[in-house]
Amino acid sequence: MLGNGSRAPVIGRIRCAAAVVLVLSAGITVATQQAASQAPAKPAKKATPPPAAAAQGGAKNSWVKLCEKKPLGTMYKEGKEEMRYATYCLTQHERIDGNTGHSVVTAGIRQMEGENTQYFMVMVPLNMMLKPGMRAALYPKDLWEKVQKNEAVDESKLKGLKLEYTLCHGGGCTAEAVATPELINDLKAFGGMVVFAVNSLGDATPFPISFAGFEQAYTGNPADPQQYAAGRRALMQMIAQRQHELAEQQKKQGQQAPAAPAPAPAKK
Repeated sequence: MLGNGSRAPVIGRIRCAAAVVLVLSAGITVATQQAASQAPAKPAKKATPPPAAAAQGGAKNSWVKLCEKKPLGTMYKEGKEEMRYATYCLTQHERIDGNTGHSVVTAGIRQMEGENTQYFMVMVPLNMMLKPGMRAALYPKDLWEKVQKNEAVDESKLKGLKLEYTLCHGGGCTAEAVATPELINDLKAFGGMVVFAVNSLGDATPFPISFAGFEQAYTGNPADPQQYAAGRRALMQMIAQRQHELAEQQKKQGQQAPAAPAPAPAKK
């Protein structure tokens, strides 16, 4: 747990980190709205919000469940070879850098059909020190609201969680913990968590993760994978357009800048 002397700087860093990222569900919302505006008119129906962009308790749902069939291998049934499949589901939250389109932090629960054990995973960017592992602090809902407002909180009411690094690849480094029934209940009941990973300079970097919408996504039906993919593409297009506009602005500002005065001739 963090000491009292470091509370204010950490809260400020949390707010700074949250200000520069976009929740992936925002892109799904945009894609859904764009598709609706381009589709031919149909008889009015009761609107149903997209799975990854529904509101819950006034907060945007930032979690989505994605499921797919994974091959487990072949088996023989009545003398014929058949491929066996199992359903794999990931209920995840992903925050994306609005300037680069890169993932800032991803969290999720992994479920595999036929397996009793589930896993909670968090992926952070590369260049983290693996030996210290990853730690997290879970905030009750009232304290989570306070930390969003940059207010001091009673750290004695936070709940700690330790995760062990298991894999690093081009997208980042992943740490995991067994998703016990207690942890899953905490994800449903708490407001959010702050994950701390130690970077290459030895500093604990905070990654805030909201639990808004977790229970709805975890217990609900999977999202439409095509809609999810369309939302992700829409978000990436928004970021690319933003990068292009910023580059054009910088180019114009460079052209409009006054020329530097010529150096005065040297005196004899």
